[in-house]
Amino acid sequence: MSVQVIDGNKPGRLAELGQRVLDGGAITRDEALRLLALDTTADIFELIAWANRIRVKLIGNQIRLCSIVNAKAGGCSEDCRFCAQSAFYQTGAPRHDFIEPEPVLTAAREAHKNGVAALGIVAAWRGLREGPLLDEVCERFQQLARSGLAHADASLGQIPTQAIANRLKDAGVVTYNHNLESSRRFFPQVCTTHTYDDRIQTIHFLKNAGIKICSGGILGLGETAEDRCDLALTLRELEVDCVPMNFLNPIAGTPFAHLTPLAPMEILKSIAVFRFILPRQEILLAGGRTVNLRDLQALAFPAGASAMMVGNYLTTANQPVEKDLQMLKDLGLTPRIGDEGAARAMIPGAE
Repeated sequence: MSVQVIDGNKPGRLAELGQRVLDGGAITRDEALRLLALDTTADIFELIAWANRIRVKLIGNQIRLCSIVNAKAGGCSEDCRFCAQSAFYQTGAPRHDFIEPEPVLTAAREAHKNGVAALGIVAAWRGLREGPLLDEVCERFQQLARSGLAHADASLGQIPTQAIANRLKDAGVVTYNHNLESSRRFFPQVCTTHTYDDRIQTIHFLKNAGIKICSGGILGLGETAEDRCDLALTLRELEVDCVPMNFLNPIAGTPFAHLTPLAPMEILKSIAVFRFILPRQEILLAGGRTVNLRDLQALAFPAGASAMMVGNYLTTANQPVEKDLQMLKDLGLTPRIGDEGAARAMIPGAE
């Protein structure tokens, strides 16, 4: 079924696409780009309505929650241009070495108290290598897994070998976050100290180890609609489990500090198109949501989001967990608790 035009004068075309996805089909790149080109409020809300139908049928009305702990802060050797933790930039972000066990367990207890089943241990560095630090990292995951307070998830940068991925699996890691950030074409504008293929190789090592994959990106970096579309299509090709959608909150001192944040309706449209492209993946509302969506934040779930990061981010504050839980309740949604198969998201660089 080919869709040549989608606009306010031909609303049936959008319905055809939505029904195709509901029936188990897929949309093409050209069709996704036409959805991203919708520019009237009426069309965008129709798009959101179809994304909501897709979410309800294929995911359900329970929203998965995750939180993170910043296990090693600042001084990262990578030059990701959005990130307050890069050693290349002067941002005033906190710095500390890899943390001791107790702060991790404290964060796990807080997550457990709030009904959050997954806690991500996040570190600002290039990645893991064999050696004493890897041994210490594995100990933290073993301790978290033994506590029974939360699933042990990770975001620790690049994984250079299959053996290291296997060790993380053996230590109890359930899900690993490694964001692609943007499209292959745009990625060199985001980071130059490693490549897109480095990131994809890490994902392959982790998948081979039996670890679930959480991978998404950041919108609002100056990318085009084509870049957003291609990111979603790459994630579909990689068959990731969870897709965190972050929205740039420009940080003073970073090269992207001057960028204008995305408009809320542009964000909602993007979430909805990601749901069309990725109908069965968890789509997680993550960094920058409160700053960018403002009073429209609750509409992210009708637009297709099916998961949410709660608690503070790496270097900036989020809204209180109690407010997030009330938002879900007001929408008639409930947190999903205790699903070991759920992919959770830990977002390095989600400021």
